[in-house]
Amino acid sequence: MHAYLLALGAIVLWGTLAALGASLTHLPPFLLTGLALLVGSVIALPLSRFDWRQWRVPLPTLALGVYGLFGFHFLLFLALRHAPPVEANLVNYLWPLGMVVLAPVFLPGVGLRVVHVVAALVGFAGAALAIVGGKVDALQGGGLQWGYVLALGSAFIWASYSLLTQRVAAFPTAAIGSFALVSGLLSLACHVWLEPSVTLTGGDLARLVVLGLGPLGAAFFLWDAALKRGDARKIGLLSFITPLLSTLLLLAARGETPGLHVLAAAVLIVGAAIVGTRAKG
Repeated sequence: MHAYLLALGAIVLWGTLAALGASLTHLPPFLLTGLALLVGSVIALPLSRFDWRQWRVPLPTLALGVYGLFGFHFLLFLALRHAPPVEANLVNYLWPLGMVVLAPVFLPGVGLRVVHVVAALVGFAGAALAIVGGKVDALQGGGLQWGYVLALGSAFIWASYSLLTQRVAAFPTAAIGSFALVSGLLSLACHVWLEPSVTLTGGDLARLVVLGLGPLGAAFFLWDAALKRGDARKIGLLSFITPLLSTLLLLAARGETPGLHVLAAAVLIVGAAIVGTRAKG
């Protein structure tokens, strides 16, 4: 149970990302991500009791961490540039489903029951309903676009990163700070390469600190701690709560009331999570 509470902590923080990011949409995404990740890396200092040795990991482990944190955001932001955002976001939210169905591939000794697959599909249906707002015309169509492939790639990266952290040599959760630090620097390099320069205000910096300490900081540490203690398949099912919570918080920030489609999405996602996490095996 402790593992799933940690996972829910990460999910709650990720759920605030859209609402927090809405006030920073004027900033280039790689600049925003890079600065927030650098802020998030600072969390490792008190976590490690300022012992830098806990930040050190073998090079393959560091490469895996950068693959997850940087690779996920890099492909996602490129996807949003090359495909309609609603569809790209929907494809990206295949990562919880990927965690469930790929667990037997990446984790020896882990099986997959029909109930896990069904729960994952129901959870994804709920996530899709929350994202598209219950309107079929929210999907713009237009055929296959390169951005969809990038969004699928970002989903695969986060699912596989989450599973593969259990295959490498054990490392302290504080080492996530080194993953975030290197990923943040690479994101800033992408900003210099791909995006125009901007001037940050005091308000921008304050919101970036909150973003870095929360969904792009503490969430990664909680996620790692949860994966070290719990069943990756069940944690993947819980992750479908993220788009639902994100939608609810964004509506609240705008002073809007959730529609029936949000309530239906809640029933699908929570129901799938309850059934899936209680399944044995």
